[in-house]
Amino acid sequence: MSEIINIGGLSAAPGQRIHGFVSIGNGEFSLPTTIVRGEKPGKTALITAGIHAGEYVGIQSAVELGRDLKIEKMTGTVIIVKVVAKEEFENRHGSFCRATGENLNRLFPGKKEGTEYEKLAYAVVEELQKVADFYIDLHSGDDYEKLTPYVYYAGKAAPEVMKISRQMAEQVDVPYMVKSEVSSGGSYNYAASCGIPSVLLERGGMGAWETEEVRSMKRDVRSILRFLGIYDGHRSMRKYYPLNVTDVQYQSASYTGLWYPQKKAGDLFTEGEILGYVKDYEDNILETCTSYGDGVILYQTGSLQVIKDGPMVAYGRISYEEDDRKEKIAAYWTKRSDSFLEQRRAELHSPLAGRWLEEIEKYLPQKALSSEEKAQKLTDKKYLNNGKNTEPVIEDESKERKEAVIEIKEKETDNGKLRILDVGCGTGFFTILLAKQGHHVTGTDLTPDMIANSRILAKEEQVSCDFQVMDAEHLSFRDESFDVVISRNLTWTLPEAAQAYKEWTRVLKPGGLLLNFDANYGATNFAETSGLPENHAHNQLGNSLMQECEDIKRQLPISSYLRPAWDVEELGKTGMEQISIDLGLSRRVYKEKDEFYNPTPMFAIAAKKA
Repeated sequence: MSEIINIGGLSAAPGQRIHGFVSIGNGEFSLPTTIVRGEKPGKTALITAGIHAGEYVGIQSAVELGRDLKIEKMTGTVIIVKVVAKEEFENRHGSFCRATGENLNRLFPGKKEGTEYEKLAYAVVEELQKVADFYIDLHSGDDYEKLTPYVYYAGKAAPEVMKISRQMAEQVDVPYMVKSEVSSGGSYNYAASCGIPSVLLERGGMGAWETEEVRSMKRDVRSILRFLGIYDGHRSMRKYYPLNVTDVQYQSASYTGLWYPQKKAGDLFTEGEILGYVKDYEDNILETCTSYGDGVILYQTGSLQVIKDGPMVAYGRISYEEDDRKEKIAAYWTKRSDSFLEQRRAELHSPLAGRWLEEIEKYLPQKALSSEEKAQKLTDKKYLNNGKNTEPVIEDESKERKEAVIEIKEKETDNGKLRILDVGCGTGFFTILLAKQGHHVTGTDLTPDMIANSRILAKEEQVSCDFQVMDAEHLSFRDESFDVVISRNLTWTLPEAAQAYKEWTRVLKPGGLLLNFDANYGATNFAETSGLPENHAHNQLGNSLMQECEDIKRQLPISSYLRPAWDVEELGKTGMEQISIDLGLSRRVYKEKDEFYNPTPMFAIAAKKA
């Protein structure tokens, strides 16, 4: 990094924050800008706002980022242009050029000789974008638009540029991301076509801004900068991992009239649903806006009026199949399945096996009575009148007992044992441990290699278990199939852990037990292994595998939840009751700092189904 950079007359040296105006387009445009430079050399990120002058969340976010980014956390340079369409913003002219009615974000790369906005677009490309390695464009809904927060990423560019653009979008805490299908027009689209990975963030709208919306957008920008290696610090709490939205439809009005939407931004709908009406002043329907397919509303007109050929609603199809996190997760654990087999094989014959069994049996319900025991209890002599009548109710006990045995055996096949589901069983440690106690145990895991190794280990231990490849968030078992659902170190790996809790509750019998052993692994850096024994698994795996785990973890919203408080809240929503938490688990189980040692304190959550 050179000692001093100069952009449009605004100069900054390493370790400096400079506020002022950059002069671009031969001095025709003077834009409020902050340059923040770290002491260490690195990449340059360009952030712009106010390309649409009436979109205030982005503008206020840029203003605060220029003030709040910490130089000591910087590596490289961040250039923040707070308002691009400055004249329109300062004169409250909205998001279109007052003189020509042009939309600046449809004119890139612009023209050196053209309209005012064409020249502005050209100057932004030539004098701002070309000094950047990455680009973040901040937007909101316009003064007549309501939207659900989402992010666009470049989809018409070189493969590596598209890949990084999508990864940038994945850092944003919004429910949806949209792959752009154009390479020009928009500022970020064109930047990507020139080799600059780019995204566009959308938050807020209706000509307003809220403090929390600005905070959220600033968090999103910092998350992207952290991913790019430009900004240091802990990840912020996040609620979402953005799902891809495709086949976006932009429906415009055929008439000028009064607009009555039937849905809200962010609502889901099915094909053929009515999304809104355009009416005249006498309440006559001029046009019915009907969906062309299933999808989610990204944004829609929020004002009472719509204009002929102007926007009514924009929506797209949620492409769940493009959420590749589970494929990444399965691929990662496939790489670790053989080492897991060796570790669990040893763990089953270590003191930890007994300690784990002791912890589990604290919670397990008493084993069900056998058919004979139930029949005996059923046909015990009972006395009427609070024990005053000594005549037995049942005169022929042996006959009654035999009939009861037959009836109970028809309904009960467990022969006094519990039916237990071990979700995310890995190579079968819990499954085998509990099967050795005589229970009927089924182990499931998303990774086929884990299941294959579970069967090898069960055969070695001479126990009978059922192992199945299955998604913990979408179990294929019938409702109320198990007495107990148990899991160890799984929920922290799940993209939709709340959905998993719903499924686990569903397959439990009424009164059944859910027992989850996990830890707040989101607060742990798996790539840091210096404090672990040399023979520990994390040291044996190598830095690349541990970093891969860390990268996957950052894409999971649960990594930023406050646990186990979050778990308790979610379990309460599923109808679980008598929820208890034990924070002393690790102290009792991991007494030695050996190859099995877990450096992150684990907790136990036990919950009973109502």
